Amino acid sequence: MRKKILSAGAVLTAFALLCGCQADTSADSLTPVRLNEVVHSVFYAPQYVAQEMGFFEEEGLDVTVSIGNGADKSMTALLSDSADIALMGTEAGIYVYNEGKEDYPKAFLQLTQRAGNFLVSRENETDFQWSDLKGSSVIGGRLGGMPELILEYTLKENGMTPNEDVEIVNNIDFSSTAGAFLGGVGDYTVEFEPTATSLVQSGAGYIIASLGEASGYVPYTVYMAESDFMTQHPETVEAFTRAIYKGQQWVANHSAAEIAEVILPQFPDSDLETLTTIIDRYKAQDTWKTDPTFDEAGFTLIQDIMEAGGELSSRVPYADFVVTDFAEKVMAE
Repeated sequence: MRKKILSAGAVLTAFALLCGCQADTSADSLTPVRLNEVVHSVFYAPQYVAQEMGFFEEEGLDVTVSIGNGADKSMTALLSDSADIALMGTEAGIYVYNEGKEDYPKAFLQLTQRAGNFLVSRENETDFQWSDLKGSSVIGGRLGGMPELILEYTLKENGMTPNEDVEIVNNIDFSSTAGAFLGGVGDYTVEFEPTATSLVQSGAGYIIASLGEASGYVPYTVYMAESDFMTQHPETVEAFTRAIYKGQQWVANHSAAEIAEVILPQFPDSDLETLTTIIDRYKAQDTWKTDPTFDEAGFTLIQDIMEAGGELSSRVPYADFVVTDFAEKVMAE
């Protein structure tokens, strides 16, 4: 779903058409793909670069995007055939697999390799240590969801027991956590961008720690599709993977300011300076994968985290859950 403005991608596409060196990208010639993203966040910058630079159109795809506002909702969209592909936390697919569904969704492309949320405090704690949270309350995430699992994992790694040493508030909808914090709930809140920076700009809080840095490399968000869709439309999934790979490479090879300029149409309520700050923060912690592969070590770690959080009924075999063919093919080209 590209914004209807003259973006950088539109300029490049128009130039290529004038040169006669671009394949037909008119709407009638493109394959429609319905993509559901778990939330609209700068955290997914490589995807927005692919949208704004016209990489999906270059691959013959007309991608429209809907927002789930929660991995459970994005998974529901996939299972109800309201979406062809969904971007969400790995855990959502593991839950469905363990429910025994025959045509369960599989992951075929990894986008992020660190958690993308930040701890926001009411006070500017310049020497913050995770142990400082003892005795406080933190607005967390939905029980069983990746933001909550990563928060609990980080607390345990720092010697604390969730809801004993630290109270975690879990009864607030994902889209309402910042508002609740503004309303006086919690001593801290865990927020994605651009919401975390918005709280800072409003004077209501300070970003004092990164969950991504604290928890290490994890396959935080991946693209999934149902097995039947991948079997029936392999060319579409391959083309989608190739477009995202182009976005990953573009982000890896350009500055935060350049990325911000390209994806600004995706965030009309933001500005270049704010976006650049956010992207620079994400680049500094090595947030984004530079290729689409989803390796077995990452899959093992995410299940370790789920198991530690009491949310894993049984381990899922990597070969059953991750389809590597598409990533391997586009990287070999």
